[in-house]
Amino acid sequence: MASRPKRRAVGPGVLPPPGAAVPRAAEEGADGVEGGDEDDEDADEDEDGDDEVVDEEVNIEFEAYSISDNDYDGIKKLLQQLFLKAPVNTAELTDLLIQQNHIGSVIKQTDVSEDGDDDVDEDEIFGFISLLNLTERKGTQCAEQIKELILSGCEKNCEKSMVEQLDKLLDDTTKPVGLLLSERFINVPPQIALPMHQQLQKELADAHKTNKPCGKCHFYLLISKTFVEAGKTNSKKKWSNQKKDELMFANAEEEFFYEKAILKFNYSVQEETDTCLGGRWSFDDAPMKPLRTVMVIPGDKMNEITDKLKEHLSV
Repeated sequence: MASRPKRRAVGPGVLPPPGAAVPRAAEEGADGVEGGDEDDEDADEDEDGDDEVVDEEVNIEFEAYSISDNDYDGIKKLLQQLFLKAPVNTAELTDLLIQQNHIGSVIKQTDVSEDGDDDVDEDEIFGFISLLNLTERKGTQCAEQIKELILSGCEKNCEKSMVEQLDKLLDDTTKPVGLLLSERFINVPPQIALPMHQQLQKELADAHKTNKPCGKCHFYLLISKTFVEAGKTNSKKKWSNQKKDELMFANAEEEFFYEKAILKFNYSVQEETDTCLGGRWSFDDAPMKPLRTVMVIPGDKMNEITDKLKEHLSV
């Protein structure tokens, strides 16, 4: 599939995700051990080399492409990072996102062939953005499962009035709700989000003009990966009123969506995750409890959010 015009973002300090090639400095350190008489010296050099790898900043340029069949595995993996063990058919969801590829983008490393490393997969996905119109896709298994998931989380953590408000909003076919999906590896910088969101909004506007699927959304639903310091609160009632300054967002830009949300709540996913990728984090030696923060944002607030992204993420 032909690529769109390049939308690059340079990410200082970005390291390859799991499965990517080993940094060249590490390879050289591993190859440096030759003779028995030099083992101690080489070992010291290896240790120094390892330290260099830890402290090294790796600059990577990214390029955005239309979603294609080749992106299935990468998109599904990132969706599983979001939904973890929740009963959501990520295979069907991935298929739907590929079918409606008039919207959405995937981000890949630019010009990986120049490095001369055969282990680098030029089709490896570092992130993607798209949207699933839950109203249009009503009746599909994944759309119904996602609605059940967030309603269940709301029922367990919020007052009855909020549950009723959310249920009514999701059931109103006159005001379509779009699930905004923006996932990437945790070491990809937030600056990449600005051109991705701008392009998606342009594509949605074009789809609306031409009556293509996903074009009309009255509300946007976002499920954000967030964290809170463990022990900060144990009260279920407090989850729906978690202060923004207590929340840490895996995707930093999603704080601006949070500010404009008319409905928002959190639910814990601590029992579902056992890896850093899924959300077991520690900041400044403080253990963090992984959450999912659900937000509903009016469609007419998206321009204001984009302006905020421009202000804080422009490079």
